[in-house]
Amino acid sequence: MARWGARVLGWMVILASLAALTVAVLVPRLGGATPYEILTGSMRPGLPPGTLVVMKPAGPDDIGVGSIVTYQLRSGEPTVVTHRVVEVRQSLSGDVEYVTQGDANSVADELPVRPEQVRGTLWYAVPQLGRVNQLLNGDQRQTLVYLAAAGLGGYALAMYVAALRDRRRRSRTAVS
Repeated sequence: MARWGARVLGWMVILASLAALTVAVLVPRLGGATPYEILTGSMRPGLPPGTLVVMKPAGPDDIGVGSIVTYQLRSGEPTVVTHRVVEVRQSLSGDVEYVTQGDANSVADELPVRPEQVRGTLWYAVPQLGRVNQLLNGDQRQTLVYLAAAGLGGYALAMYVAALRDRRRRSRTAVS
């Protein structure tokens, strides 16, 4: 009975690990999306620090009041912010711009956001998974994914072989 419980626990660990890898790495890559980690409390309570947010590409027609967007503070620079759009308006030159605000902030952000600054809109979010994402750089993360996949695959193969061996033993015992 203890052996069966260990197997069930092992498979649960495998499935949970595969689900976390799928949510954090595979799905965003296949969907053309980008994962980010929420670093500050400005989007509390819905998106607390440590949350992994996956942002899908979006055009101006896809963004409206209430949309959660990740945008560059300055076009061409890597620093990004994730906030909610609280107003869509036209600038004096007639261009669309977004007024954003963190859910926990009492005032809107000082500068409006232009469409070319937007990296994407919220596709999905996973609490606490961003902390793991932040610990590793891109190359380390890729290596870890390959190692985890190989380890999980090897473990699954070992469990399968052990199950086949047990089945053969039982059938031999039943015949004898």
